[in-house]
Amino acid sequence: MKILYLIPGPMGRTPEGKAEVARRGDMLKQYAAPGTQVDIADVPEGPASIESMYEEYLSIPAAARRIVELEEEGWDAVILGCYGDPGLDGLRELTTMPIIGPGEATALMAASLGHRFSVITITDSIIHATERQMRNIGVGEKLASVRVVGIPVLELHRDRERAIEATIEQGRKAIEQDRADTLIAGCMTMGFLEIAEVVGAELGVPFLNPGRVSLKFAEAMVGSGLTHSKRAYMMPPKLAEGKVRSAAELFKS
Repeated sequence: MKILYLIPGPMGRTPEGKAEVARRGDMLKQYAAPGTQVDIADVPEGPASIESMYEEYLSIPAAARRIVELEEEGWDAVILGCYGDPGLDGLRELTTMPIIGPGEATALMAASLGHRFSVITITDSIIHATERQMRNIGVGEKLASVRVVGIPVLELHRDRERAIEATIEQGRKAIEQDRADTLIAGCMTMGFLEIAEVVGAELGVPFLNPGRVSLKFAEAMVGSGLTHSKRAYMMPPKLAEGKVRSAAELFKS
């Protein structure tokens, strides 16, 4: 199977960013099961990092165009590389291949691993959006809390030890004060720093890495011959009725 991890922003437009995209691609290959071809790409437009709802919305158009192209190129599934799953419902309307949202995938997995989970994310600006995201996914009653490390996305990789310490501190508070029994790294950059593995071992509870979980979710869906229900994610009417010939033409209609 062929799975593409799509970063909904131009992470690779700088030399440092290109190196980070390549590093994440190598990690995904390590996570992949035998027989899975996994690759990584970004899009040319949009915010370089996403730390607000407005930035999520800005990231959607370029990601939508690229996802349409990826289905035409024969990819079996796409992972939308942002924990907030920007535009996930609409992107599923445009395609028949599985589109995996890391936020949704890790929330559903966490809900099956314990009674209450907490999301450890980056900044206060993400809290309300994450709470709403969990309610929309259908696991709001299992959400114990959303806690933040107070480190912007683009600074996480500059001091990994600081990020680990802050995540352990907030994870411990989530367990002791919020009664969480399972934790999620609520940012893809946190996941690709392998923070979840280190913090989970320290705190003694499952700590989900969204990069790894979303890849396994995609493998399971493709391997099971499943994709999203078109009764749930209906084709846009203009496309379904033939008023436009392709999803790409919706951008001009």
